[in-house]
Amino acid sequence: MDKTGTAGKRDGRAERSRRTRERITRAARELFVERGYGATSLREVADRAGVAVQTVYFVFGNKRALFKDVVDTSIAGDAEPVATMDRPWFREACAAETAAGQLRLHARGTGAVLARFAPIMPMVAAAAATDPEIAAQWPKGPDPRLTVQRAAAEALVGKPDARPGLTVEAAADVLFGLLSPELYLLFVRDRGWSPERWEEWAVDALTAQLVARPGAPLLGER
Repeated sequence: MDKTGTAGKRDGRAERSRRTRERITRAARELFVERGYGATSLREVADRAGVAVQTVYFVFGNKRALFKDVVDTSIAGDAEPVATMDRPWFREACAAETAAGQLRLHARGTGAVLARFAPIMPMVAAAAATDPEIAAQWPKGPDPRLTVQRAAAEALVGKPDARPGLTVEAAADVLFGLLSPELYLLFVRDRGWSPERWEEWAVDALTAQLVARPGAPLLGER
């Protein structure tokens, strides 16, 4: 067989493996949200994904590893090992010429992340409470969300329309608070807002806090 045929078979196997992994992860996410982490068995995940339970064990090894994949792919939107700060949407937002432009792009990108992650956040908290080894799967250190928002703040404060006197720390705190999954759930899940309405509110709130306005005091002044 020629090299082209061999490569084609290899690519085909890789694509089938990718699709199988996605089906398992999607099924696990649905079941974890519906029933909770503790009440969901890997056999139930396999049945919903349409694969043998041995396949689930082969791909993920155990339930905790599958859970971590559910959380990680919910945040990223895919299974690619690319950090949030290296994602195209984040880079595009930081590269915007103005603070106002960056905030609009940043709110849109963050909104897409929150739409995937915020609904599973209560399930994540419950799982960590019942299984201490769940939390141990993620490295200890600064909150990853704060790290991302601080990087966005560093790009924002140097722009010509950023609020005068705005510091990286102050901007990061505002981004961290207003773009939190808790606040997203409050508006979208509890108050019935559409994601689009939340995004417009987030842009308006962030702009009022972080973009220069004539006569506005420095952030933090009374």
